[in-house]
Amino acid sequence: MKILVHICCSVDSHYFLQKLQKDYPKAKLIGFFYDPNIHPYSEYYLRLLDVKRSCNMLGIELIEGEYDFRAWLEAVRGLEDEPEKGKRCSVCFDRRFEVSAKRAKELGCDAFTSTLLTSPKKSIEQLKASGDALAKQEGIEFLTLDYRTNSGTQEQNRLAKEDKLYRQNYCGCMFALSKQRQAQQIVASELFSPINRQILPNSIEDKIRLYQKRVELEEKGIEYEIVKSRFLNWRLLYGLVRQKGKSIPSYILAFSKLKRKFSRGKVEKEINGVFYFNRDEIKFITLEYFNKLANRDYKSIKELYFNPLPFEEEIKIRDKLTLLSYDLSAIIVVEKEPIGKYEILLNSTIYEDIKENLIILSK
Repeated sequence: MKILVHICCSVDSHYFLQKLQKDYPKAKLIGFFYDPNIHPYSEYYLRLLDVKRSCNMLGIELIEGEYDFRAWLEAVRGLEDEPEKGKRCSVCFDRRFEVSAKRAKELGCDAFTSTLLTSPKKSIEQLKASGDALAKQEGIEFLTLDYRTNSGTQEQNRLAKEDKLYRQNYCGCMFALSKQRQAQQIVASELFSPINRQILPNSIEDKIRLYQKRVELEEKGIEYEIVKSRFLNWRLLYGLVRQKGKSIPSYILAFSKLKRKFSRGKVEKEINGVFYFNRDEIKFITLEYFNKLANRDYKSIKELYFNPLPFEEEIKIRDKLTLLSYDLSAIIVVEKEPIGKYEILLNSTIYEDIKENLIILSK
């Protein structure tokens, strides 16, 4: 017997595949990662990275489907405001199951199933209806397996923790994510992608870096642990500095914040290379002084912006310019000494977050 297993994520698949191996010991299992609903692509890549690791651990072949996100968007057009388990989810399941059923048929499989069946946030009845209908079209079987009962969900969580799997905090759908973050009253940072490509704390790119490092350590046989920290995170939504109605090149350091998102005033004094604005605790420094603190040689603000320091180094520069380690004053880098009046637009958000950290264990 040959079974194609549609895989949505490693947390669901790691447990599901092990149960299948036990219940169908003579079957050949083929993992099929097909999830064009996952957005952004960096999140898709991170989940695929973890699924590959899981399948390698279990000795299961894995194939990747097409990331046809635009086609998925078109399929769910008009259903953007549907709730979880609503019509949008049905269309999403239908699309993924249709492709999975066709691939199963092409590969000569007798049946197909999906790790979505183990997700507590998904309706088994809804999944069964979709799977059965599409399996019938291809003349194969859809296996509706309930591995949630008899403490299945608890065992799934235990395995995920034990094998250090990546635990995503949203299903992958951008519309579901927006509703989820609105309900939580926090910013949907997963959808942020700085044009300067700086890797921000707890961004998807930051997580990719961590989980790629995990794979490297495992290949070298180096022991490690992943632990969590609660911290204050920051994201810049927009920023602009104007003088006499004209915008001037500027770079806003991390954790800069304004109370009202707008300030108008003038530079009133300079102390040890820092220029103090007369309102809203704003500070300026020149690019020359920034270079001195960072031991760099940026020729322009544009060069700094598109080739920024690593975030960790930028924070060290900020610490050198403030009197408090938890200072939230706006600090702005400009090319020349700031003289006269300025208008500053700055919208940023600071929020509580949880970050995973990788610790290499001493021998």
